[in-house]
This record gives sequence, C-alpha cells and structure tokens, in this order.
Amino acid sequence: MNHLKLLAILTVATGVAAPATAQTPSRGFTAAVTGGTLGIGPEAAYRGARVGIRGNATFLSVSHGFDSDDIDYDGKIKLRSAGVMLDVFPTGSGFRLSAGGRINGNRARAVATPTGPTEVGGVLYTPTQIGTLTGRAETRNFAPALTVGYAGGLRKGFVFGVEAGALFQGKVRIRQLTATGALASNAAFLASVEAERRDLQDDVDKYKVYPILQASIGYRF
Repeated sequence: MNHLKLLAILTVATGVAAPATAQTPSRGFTAAVTGGTLGIGPEAAYRGARVGIRGNATFLSVSHGFDSDDIDYDGKIKLRSAGVMLDVFPTGSGFRLSAGGRINGNRARAVATPTGPTEVGGVLYTPTQIGTLTGRAETRNFAPALTVGYAGGLRKGFVFGVEAGALFQGKVRIRQLTATGALASNAAFLASVEAERRDLQDDVDKYKVYPILQASIGYRF
C-alpha cells in the first residue's frame, strides 16, 4: 500500500512539473522599444537558445553649445540610424555578445553669430563682416558595431534589455562652412572661412568611435 501511495504521489508531481517545464520555449520573438545614445525607436528580435538576430531604428534630435577656436557655436545633432545585430548567448542565459552594423544617417549643424570682433581663420573681423557662420557635418553611411549586454531569458512575457559598446563611424566630416555677412563673397574672407572650417575639422577628428549605451523594454511572445 505504501508503494502504491508513493507511486501516486510521483505521478501527480510529474504531471504538475511537466507543464511548468513546457512554459520555457526554446526560441521566441520579441517586440520592444529601445532608447539611449543611438536615439529612441522600435526594436524587433528573434532568439534561439544560443543565437539570435535583432534589428531596430532610432531617432533623436539633440541641441548642444560648444566652442571652437574662440567662436561660440549652437550645435544641433540629428540621430537617424537603423541596423541589424547578430546576438550570441554563450551560456544560454540572458548574457549576450553582439556584432553587426548600422545605416548611419546621423547629421549635425552648427551656427555661430558673433556679437563682437571675432577671429575667423586667424584674422579679425567685425560682426557685420561675418554675419552668421553655418557649418554642416556628417559621417559615413555605414558603420560596424560591437556590444555586450543582457536580454533576459526565453520565457514569455515582459523583458528588459541593456547593452554597451561602440559604433565605428569613422571620421566626422565638416562638409561646408558658410557666412552671410558683408564679406560673404570676398576672396580673402572666404579663405579665412575655409581655415576656420579646417579648425573645426581638427576638433572633431577624434570622434571616430561613437559610444553605444541602450536600454530596451518589450514583450516576448
């Protein structure tokens, strides 16, 4: 009789445990929203036990003042990019290593309107002669990316993810610098403006790697 009772208990326990195990799938699709240094936007991912693929598109506008060669600029950065990452989960848990690339549409604009005598390219000019200086910057259209992060397990439901790494965007290029003042068409002044553009270029040459720090929240189906 004791053996029959023990068998019955084991049978019930097995029946309860089996559905619990079945609740953890071997793969899953996740729809999420991501936000961070790349911007904010939608993200979709498909993951197996050890490997997954993930794509997102991010957008954001940021205003930031800065000084270059004693000229105060008002800068505006437009973050616009989309990419795909291959995720590897070496332990089968939420820890992941990711590699991929992004179509990089990030652009920047800088505007300066001097209110007093100002050196442009090493030559002193009046505000009337200078007017407003406007510069535009861009990066190459494709950039590789590497990150490390966490993306939760494979259970269905709400999941939280985070990753940190680098976007290898290459040199930021100052494509043009223009002026609207009284000397806007003067050859000597235009040479000074070009020298100022080169000074701006020297200031941004060091920003060849863009930091990635993104967090996401979504639902795994």
